[in-house]
Amino acid sequence: MCSYSDLIEAMKIVSWNIQQGGGRRAPAIVQYLTTARAHILVLSEFRNNATGVMIRKRLLDHGFSHQAASDLTKDKNGVLIASKYAFELDRPRQELEYAYGVLQCRFAAFHLIGAYLPHKKKHRLFEILLASAAQNQPLIIAGDLNTGHNFVDQKGDSFWYTKELDQLESSAMIDAFRHCHGQAKEYSWYSHGGNGFRYDHTYVKAEMLPVVKECFYDHQVRENKLSDHSAMVLKLG
Repeated sequence: MCSYSDLIEAMKIVSWNIQQGGGRRAPAIVQYLTTARAHILVLSEFRNNATGVMIRKRLLDHGFSHQAASDLTKDKNGVLIASKYAFELDRPRQELEYAYGVLQCRFAAFHLIGAYLPHKKKHRLFEILLASAAQNQPLIIAGDLNTGHNFVDQKGDSFWYTKELDQLESSAMIDAFRHCHGQAKEYSWYSHGGNGFRYDHTYVKAEMLPVVKECFYDHQVRENKLSDHSAMVLKLG
């Protein structure tokens, strides 16, 4: 495995829930992704349908020649990882329900998990995240976890899986946004009533903090209705 000094001078990872596969918004979504100067993309609520095929082909045309998507039917939401750098895919634990919501892959310098955890449904997918975090390896977890800290990542207390999130943070996984911005109040999704929720997260293993340069939300894509979620950007260097 390469050392951190072997990382390229600047690496940008964009994770984004594209809302039900993108639909008619897909051309605008692709336009954003191909001009974001990203090296790795993690798309949640990706669907293996005709729109998904178009997205993948367009990304391929723009240099994202290494791709992996959840193995699922065209009407279900999963994850797509598209990269300009090669990676090896680790198969998820198929015995777990909703296993297609987690994609695990290995790059030269770190492991990456792209996640779309189902909203307010019983699942055990945090077991996969916790097992990966327990291994002696650099790790990034990025995507829509559909949870957060009550009264911090939302005004109320309706989040599920907060105990599991605490366990993840106790296993040397650091919330990259909080590392860069402290207790700033930002939300990646809003209800019709205007209530904000920080559902989308990027976690990095503590040993990777020296190479974390920036982590922030791009709210413009949500405000311009390309999706109902803001995109998240992690910059390493």
